[in-house]
Amino acid sequence: MHLYDNIFFTKMKEITKDTYIKWYKDMLLWRKFEDKLAAVYIQQKVRGFLHLYNGQEAVLAGALHAMDLSKDHRGETKDKMITAYRNHVQPIGMGVDPRRIMAELYGKKTGTSQGLGGSMHIFSKEKGFYGGHGIVGGQIPLGAGLAFGDKFFQTGGVTLTYFGDGAARQGSLHETFNMAMLWKLPVVFIVENNGYAMGTSVERTANHTEIWKLGLGYEMPCKPVDGMNPVKVAEAMDEAMERARRGDGPTFLEMKTYRYRGHSMSDAQHYRTKDEVAEYKKIDPITQVLNVIKDKKYLTQDEIDTIDADVKSLVAECEKFAEESDYPDADVMYKYIYSQENYPFIK
Repeated sequence: MHLYDNIFFTKMKEITKDTYIKWYKDMLLWRKFEDKLAAVYIQQKVRGFLHLYNGQEAVLAGALHAMDLSKDHRGETKDKMITAYRNHVQPIGMGVDPRRIMAELYGKKTGTSQGLGGSMHIFSKEKGFYGGHGIVGGQIPLGAGLAFGDKFFQTGGVTLTYFGDGAARQGSLHETFNMAMLWKLPVVFIVENNGYAMGTSVERTANHTEIWKLGLGYEMPCKPVDGMNPVKVAEAMDEAMERARRGDGPTFLEMKTYRYRGHSMSDAQHYRTKDEVAEYKKIDPITQVLNVIKDKKYLTQDEIDTIDADVKSLVAECEKFAEESDYPDADVMYKYIYSQENYPFIK
């Protein structure tokens, strides 16, 4: 029995035909966007590290269904999201122009951070997306801080704070969980358990494999969720966010998911077999959604083909935009880091 069992929740937004069609369009775009990044990375058009989201799309799609992306009384996006460095498609879901995200990965001035952030540090305050953080687990206390702001200013917003199974072993998680429960912060902590911290399996990082149980030590509502199914994700996220909005504090959800690609593009994946990956591809979230669309005849095959073509065209447009954009001027580094404009005490 989970701590959730005695908590009342309002009815979540209905999952309709339009929901499934939107999920298919969105998840297909995210998958193809990442596939294109993999291709241009091999061509050395994107440099540094590159961590792809292939396979984990249902975690994002389900969460977005439960989120409120309207503006609060301060004019900022009500619900917010913060995550680690596997962060290219989340801002697309939050409404950021995918062309600008592609340009950021190319290091171009038209990118979301004028090319200074790159793959691991995508940001958009305008759309409520706060990164993109390269320090493992560093975003966990930051997410609680964003939630503290929402409580202080009484915005009614909730912050979704994502991290991987490796980051769940960081000490900052425990400090943050304690404070979030003590202050009843409107935050949902989500561990995207894709089975491996880089190349180290969950079984080798702790004496337990059910990460959600970490919440029990803080009497924080917590439970596991099928992270390959957007319906299950939406249901769990809606419950957790409703609880936070009522002022009842945080929730900890373990999304059981899987990544089809390596930890990063430099990962040879010697720690797992092709058969293991193939088994998880049988429950691919995009395929699951497409099967519902076909079974319920929500779309004809021609309409599905049109969506596929539109996604392909949009990804090509993103690539073209990034290719043709200019690199930032060298002095932009000084303007936003150590400049007399920002630090007048520097001589």
